[in-house]
Amino acid sequence: MRRDLHDLGWGAALALTGLAVAGYAFASYDMGSLRRMGPGFFPVTLGLLLAGLGALIAVPAMGRPGRPRPFAWPETIAVVAALLVFGLALDRLGVLLTTALTVLIASAVAPRRGLGWRLVLTVAVTALVWLVFVRGLNMSLPVWPGALR
Repeated sequence: MRRDLHDLGWGAALALTGLAVAGYAFASYDMGSLRRMGPGFFPVTLGLLLAGLGALIAVPAMGRPGRPRPFAWPETIAVVAALLVFGLALDRLGVLLTTALTVLIASAVAPRRGLGWRLVLTVAVTALVWLVFVRGLNMSLPVWPGALR
């Protein structure tokens, strides 16, 4: 029987990433206590949660038959390109234009989605980023390009 290697591999990758994050945070930061949590408490908890979710994906896949799946090259390239654009353009274009550009690039390969859907998604995500990071958390991010500040 051919196992579901796709879910097995990605579940194992999530579990190992979670364990690595939890292990690093546990070794590097003070955990504190439940009453007074230290800086390591949250990353350790999230790392263990990620490891548990990865196990929930990987363990059932060991007994489930799988089928070969093609690798999603266009989607992967679009997401990597969007991340690179975000990292390179944030200081020059500001968080609003960079977020909009990033969402447009990442959603360019969305199957069966038109331009209207992409524009609505872009406006919604950009507004959410502005509300959460600029207004809510008061982060010192450049909102607009340097010429418009």
